[in-house]
Amino acid sequence: MSPNVRALDRAMTPKAEVQKPTRSEVEAAVRTIIRWTGEDPDRDGLIETPARVTRSFEEYFSGYSRDPVEILEKTFEEIEGYDEMIVLRDIGFESHCEHHMAPIVGRAWVAYIPNGRVVGISKLARLVDVYARRLQIQEKMTAQIANTIDQVLKPQGVGVIIKATHHCMTTRGVHKPGTDLVTSRMLGCFRDNALTRQEFLGMAS
Repeated sequence: MSPNVRALDRAMTPKAEVQKPTRSEVEAAVRTIIRWTGEDPDRDGLIETPARVTRSFEEYFSGYSRDPVEILEKTFEEIEGYDEMIVLRDIGFESHCEHHMAPIVGRAWVAYIPNGRVVGISKLARLVDVYARRLQIQEKMTAQIANTIDQVLKPQGVGVIIKATHHCMTTRGVHKPGTDLVTSRMLGCFRDNALTRQEFLGMAS
């Protein structure tokens, strides 16, 4: 189902996946970074750090090993003709900026109007998590979530809003704490119908 989504997802997955480094190679790279900072990777407080960092990265970037299409494939059609907006609000997520590998911490609002079938609400949260657990820019993540829902569920419309704090500009660079970035993607009736769009925007304000 939805070959277009899978093709797009593969295009955004690292092409060097077949040459994936071993765990020991990753740990050796972390040791190199520690030495580069001027520290001694063999001192007591740091000797286990390379292994810990590697395990952390496995968690941070676990989204590459999960198929976003499969998450949405199980749907329910016995909905008694329900055709109003479905909104899952305040979905917390943590991601990492693909430019600096700095944390992105935010919340997502995901909405769609069904066209004969719905998906379990936890699947919407899992979809956000899959795309968040990759090296990202917020604009791309917003589009990925909306496009996947649109192409797999084929609803009347989809709306996605993301608000996030980017540590690449709050803890480094321009050092502007307290700022957040807001992005949105509207498809179908969310794009074409101003009242539908405004209703959704009001829920996320």
